[in-house]
Amino acid sequence: MTKTYKFNIKFEAPLIEEFVKLRLNVGWGEIDKDLVETSLANSLFHIVIRNQTELVAMGRVVGDGAMYFYIQDIIVDPHYQNLGLGSIIMNNIEDYLAQMVKTGATIGLLSAKGKENFYSRYGYITRPNDSLGHGMCRFVKSD
Repeated sequence: MTKTYKFNIKFEAPLIEEFVKLRLNVGWGEIDKDLVETSLANSLFHIVIRNQTELVAMGRVVGDGAMYFYIQDIIVDPHYQNLGLGSIIMNNIEDYLAQMVKTGATIGLLSAKGKENFYSRYGYITRPNDSLGHGMCRFVKSD
């Protein structure tokens, strides 16, 4: 029996509750809803994919809108993976970036472990390499 999907794509922020749920579905853990609200409101670009009304995938771009752009929260619900939704998200993000970035800008992202090849298809390189050191991050946690 073949599953039937009715996907729709919109360029809008997800609702706070559905963003929190999608993060939980991929194992990214709980997050404060006030933090989510501010973060989503301050994003430069959003794309969401719904199966009818259910949020099943999303992505966004954050940054200063000039020199630095950061691809964030490329999330596809595990029940909807391997259907090309991640590629749809990245293609739309790349279209947005092509319109926005100028020479000298930097586009960054942190790949989930094992997903590096997905992003390399779009021209992103891994670090370290001959000229760049390791990418680094720090997660802020409660005491």
